[in-house]
Amino acid sequence: MATSAGLARFPLFRTLKYICLTGMALVFVLVGYSIYIVQRFDQVTLPARYGQVDTELFVPRESGTADTSSKITVRKPLIIGLGGAEGGNSWARKQWQVQRERFLAQGYAFLAIGYFGGENSPTHLDRIALEGVYAAIQSAWKDPRVRPGCVALIGGSKGAELALLMASHYPEVQATVALAPGNAVFPSITDAMVTSSFAYNKKALAFIPMPWSATLDLLKGDLRAVFQRMLDDKTSFEEAAISVERIRGPLLLVSATEDEFWPSKEMSDAIMHRLAQHQFAYSHQHLPVGGKHAEVLDAFPDIEAWLAEHYPSSAECRLSITP
Repeated sequence: MATSAGLARFPLFRTLKYICLTGMALVFVLVGYSIYIVQRFDQVTLPARYGQVDTELFVPRESGTADTSSKITVRKPLIIGLGGAEGGNSWARKQWQVQRERFLAQGYAFLAIGYFGGENSPTHLDRIALEGVYAAIQSAWKDPRVRPGCVALIGGSKGAELALLMASHYPEVQATVALAPGNAVFPSITDAMVTSSFAYNKKALAFIPMPWSATLDLLKGDLRAVFQRMLDDKTSFEEAAISVERIRGPLLLVSATEDEFWPSKEMSDAIMHRLAQHQFAYSHQHLPVGGKHAEVLDAFPDIEAWLAEHYPSSAECRLSITP
């Protein structure tokens, strides 16, 4: 039988031994660096530009006679567009121009809100202020082309998480569309991931923490596995779950059956179950779409039809709503 000294003479053995030792060293360095990043991250001070957002308002062209001085200004109900983890003001970009114009043609005003990663908003998706988003909505209501008190939300992915939080905190929200949504508050998208994604009145909302056991999944880029590990933390989930039963208006969930980002279908099913448990008084629908995370964008014809029924451009708007 060959001894360890004898095996060491073989180049292949020496190579494998070197690879293993190098791999172990890299793991230790990575773990040490991760601990350093977490420990040095400021979890107390609110992010710079807390409560600030980037906005762009789109309104239909005014109608009137040949005499341009006699144009008629009809105030339009407002739709809010909230992008996802890509950051910036996604709904103001050219890629969304066609859909924005469709909403305008259907009689709505449209406010694109960028809540992080923009010129005037926080750099990272870290403790984003719900009150900052609400202040932007209030500001849009002051525009003479926008109907005060009317607001519907459309959010995608992390923007859907935000839309559900906004609707559960502000009864003025009259309709909510959540595309590939989460059903709880998750960690911030920072190097440390040790703070909440969202805050309300300068207080971070409870969130499901990122477990160390998900580090390897994160390094491999398996985001769905990372979020599934977080969702397995039932104790934290109970505190971080979004109180969707507090929403005061109709709700449409659109999920992806093969979502690679996070289990949006399963979380949408859980939202529907929670609403049923609380005997939710408003219309609520879950539309699963076959395919991956981005496939939910194919559902906009259904979304337009749903809005026409539950948030028509001719409807009266109220500042407070009760069942």
